[in-house]
Amino acid sequence: MVNRRRNGSRANGRAGRGGVQTQQQQQRKWPPIKALREPAIFAKQSGSASDTPHDKVTLAQARRGTPAHRPVRVYADGIFDLFHSGHARALMQAKNLFPNTQLIVGVCSDALTHKYKGYTVMTEDERYEALIHCRYVDEVVRDAPWTLTSEFLKKHKIDFVAHDDIPYTSAGSEDVYKHIKEAGMFVATQRTEGISTSDLITRIVRDYDVYVRRNLQRGYTARELNVGFIKEKKYRLQEQVDRMKETVRTVEEKSKHLVHRVEEKSHDLIYKWEEKSREFIRNFLELFGPDKAWYMIQERSGRVLQALSPYQSPSTSPSSSPTRGRSTSPVTQWPLLRFRSPPPKGASVSSSEGDEGEM
Repeated sequence: MVNRRRNGSRANGRAGRGGVQTQQQQQRKWPPIKALREPAIFAKQSGSASDTPHDKVTLAQARRGTPAHRPVRVYADGIFDLFHSGHARALMQAKNLFPNTQLIVGVCSDALTHKYKGYTVMTEDERYEALIHCRYVDEVVRDAPWTLTSEFLKKHKIDFVAHDDIPYTSAGSEDVYKHIKEAGMFVATQRTEGISTSDLITRIVRDYDVYVRRNLQRGYTARELNVGFIKEKKYRLQEQVDRMKETVRTVEEKSKHLVHRVEEKSHDLIYKWEEKSREFIRNFLELFGPDKAWYMIQERSGRVLQALSPYQSPSTSPSSSPTRGRSTSPVTQWPLLRFRSPPPKGASVSSSEGDEGEM
């Protein structure tokens, strides 16, 4: 039962989506849009193989989304050498000109391009392959004509031609799209500034030495690059010189970084030294300043020494006389000890000394 319910729900979902798609197709009768998973197709030499009647469509009708039974076929041609974003943007504009657009892109061959414009970097097959893998392209016409004819337009059932509005002077004509514009089949697109095949080639030619050295580094031989023996040695030498310069530059950067770090460390050490010096001076002043700890220690040590001393000053000494009128600190009241050398043998001792001895 569970599997049946799941299968039934899937079937209903598919039917619902299919019903919506069928309803839209009935309203507009447009072919289903293909997913962008496969490259575009190449046009047949015989022209468009569609059996849908191809009625003439005006520009106003195409912008309104009519005719409903077929898409509007828009043609854009070019060389598309070195396919770049400017090409892709032009094709995107052509694809979005109308609500339902089928974009056909014509790519000229090498023979026509070399004759009327110049040599290309990519071959015609490479350019064909580049176009069929562009997401905006539905069909690619190989070996497209340089000038569009009414027979070519009818064969491929083309409604409009898209290109930038700048007159394209070539093949003896002031504008190869002049007759298309007069027929009302021309739709203008905008060029992308700053990017073109000529600009890309100019960059390569301008920096030729850089790209030759680049390819030599990547393993290409001098013969493949059409470079002579002397130039090859010159490029090799330049590469070695550039490597040495880069090494010197790297060493300079590292040395600058190291010097900067040393300066930071030195400033930090000086700052810490100054802080320690201030702290030392502050502690010194707190210890040895007036009325501070050192004087208190000195006073207390003097009192202790006076208490432990066996000698005391006599009470009748002049220093203790009240007539002096001055008080002395305990430190200055130490008794004066007199040391005398003993008398020589045979000498008589004076009466004063005898009196002192009796005392």
